[in-house]
Amino acid sequence: MSNYKIGTKCVQSGYTPSNGEPRQIPIVQSTTFKYSTSEDMGKLFDLEAEGYFYTRLQNPTNDAVAAKIAAMEGGTAAMLTSSGQAANFFALFNICQCGDHIVASSSIYGGTFNLISVTMAKMGITTTFVSPDASEEELNAAFRPNTKAMFGETIANPALTVLDIELFAKVAHAHGVPLIVDNTFPTPVNCRPIEWGADIVTHSTTKYMDGHGAAVGGAIVDSGNFDWMAHADKYPGLCTPDESYHGITYAEKFGKEGAFITKCTSQLMRDLGSIQSPQNAFILNLGLESLHVRMPKHVENGQAVAEFLYNHPKVAYVNYSGLPSDKYYERAKKYLPNGGCGVVSFGLKGGREAASVFMRTLKLGAIETHVADARTCCLNPATSTHRQMNDEQLKEAGVPAELIRISLGIEDKEDLIADISNALDAIK
Repeated sequence: MSNYKIGTKCVQSGYTPSNGEPRQIPIVQSTTFKYSTSEDMGKLFDLEAEGYFYTRLQNPTNDAVAAKIAAMEGGTAAMLTSSGQAANFFALFNICQCGDHIVASSSIYGGTFNLISVTMAKMGITTTFVSPDASEEELNAAFRPNTKAMFGETIANPALTVLDIELFAKVAHAHGVPLIVDNTFPTPVNCRPIEWGADIVTHSTTKYMDGHGAAVGGAIVDSGNFDWMAHADKYPGLCTPDESYHGITYAEKFGKEGAFITKCTSQLMRDLGSIQSPQNAFILNLGLESLHVRMPKHVENGQAVAEFLYNHPKVAYVNYSGLPSDKYYERAKKYLPNGGCGVVSFGLKGGREAASVFMRTLKLGAIETHVADARTCCLNPATSTHRQMNDEQLKEAGVPAELIRISLGIEDKEDLIADISNALDAIK
């Protein structure tokens, strides 16, 4: 499928039924798999044969959907996880251990920031956070001899900053480490980070990929480009025998195209078990089949609403990279020529009270912590996810009291703008 365009990959890749087999990916709803002999199963445990023995590690439904996402991103191997958080943790922990260091963009999803800065710090893995707008010199200065990975988000949630993927990749590679990019918001329909030098791509498939708020999940895609053996001293987990798995050296046995995902499955999924259920993978695949149709509509609605808000007298500012006034407009033209996503954030001149009135009056935009859904959803962090903070603390956290985050669905844009206009008119 490598020569096909993204729309065809969304629909057709990952699963090709043989004569008389189901046209749709079957849901293999089984925890375990039967074999005729112990020797047959032993070959699976020795990674000498392909197959399945326990769904905590791998499942045929999951593997077919993961293969589709790998094809869409232009990678060589992929795996599904139980959530986007699990995907980011696995991607980092697969190559980091106690005493190691990460360089990460400071403009990332709050849950991922806490994962890296708090939880992984308790495991002895430290992080230096850098601005997504840092210069090459500033990025270089953040690296240490024990740095094992660089991390960022293509479009940050909720800051909507746009990562300079090519620059981050250049710096990461100069220090002999891979760049890991969370590509949740644009999806491979609007950006494929591997084409710009990223080595590992992650997703919260819960968002646009599923697209209907039906199934939580995550994915990790390996580009197959990073040469682990060329940096064997940095990555002993991949480049020296794994005594917990029959002494296999992953980078030797599976090459740079398959070592990362094989190790992640054989070690982390085996021990931590953050598997996506086959039922969720099936639902995810239904979402993927229409992703290339939905994303342009999300972008169309996001652009229309951003332009409307930008010109409204009660709006103080709008964050959306599709606006010529936006700080990331030129960078977005490079990495996101077809648009980024349908998420827009904006501030109201009336502050906290204005935000409260707006949220109360909105009809089509449901108040949810979710984003990237077929249905429009909206959030005022000051009165929900960050309600424990005062106005000064909110400003320091980058989510001031007047901030509204709205994720535009695929409804009619005229209806959405009319609903938002009505909510703004209610502000006195």
